[in-house]
Amino acid sequence: MNLNIFNKVLNVVLVLLVLGYVINYFYRLPKYDSGEMSKDFSATLADGTAFKLSDIKGKYVLLDFWGSWCGPCRQENPSLVALYNETRNKSYKSAGSFEIVSVAIETKEANWRKAILSDGLTWKYQIGEMDRFSSPIATLYGVREIPTKYFISPEGRILMVNPKIEEISDFLSEHEDLN
Repeated sequence: MNLNIFNKVLNVVLVLLVLGYVINYFYRLPKYDSGEMSKDFSATLADGTAFKLSDIKGKYVLLDFWGSWCGPCRQENPSLVALYNETRNKSYKSAGSFEIVSVAIETKEANWRKAILSDGLTWKYQIGEMDRFSSPIATLYGVREIPTKYFISPEGRILMVNPKIEEISDFLSEHEDLN
C-alpha cells in the first residue's frame, strides 16, 4: 500500500516538473517572430546622445540584449566585435550599412561601462537599462533571458530571432553591394 502511494506521489511530482519546464520554456521565448515589424523606442546612449531605433532605419540592425553579468553574453562578445569590424565599412543591397544596437540589462552602470571597455564593444549604439528585465526596452521586446537578439531589415522588419553570429555574417555577405 505504501509503495502504491509513493508511486502516485512520484508520478504527480514528475508531471509537475515537466509542466513547469514547458511553461518556463514558453515564458522565455522572445515576444516577436521573424516577419513582424520591430517596435520603435527611445533611449539615451552611453555617450549621452538621444537615440531612437527609427533613426537608423534604412540599415540592417542587430538589436542585441546582453548583460555584463551574463556568461554566455560575454563569451559571444568577441564574435560580435569580429562581425562589427568585418562589416562596419561595407554597404549592402537595399541598405546603407549594418549597425549593432546593444541593450544592456543591468543594475549597476559601472559594471556595464567596464564590460564595454573590457570586451572592446566599440560601436556607437550602447544603451544601458538599469532596471534589468523590467526596463522599458526589455519589456517592449519581451526579453526574459539574455542573450536575446533581433536581426532587423532596413524597413524595420524582423528577419531573424536569436540568430547565430555566423548566420548574420552569411546573410550580410550574400547581400553585400559589390559595386
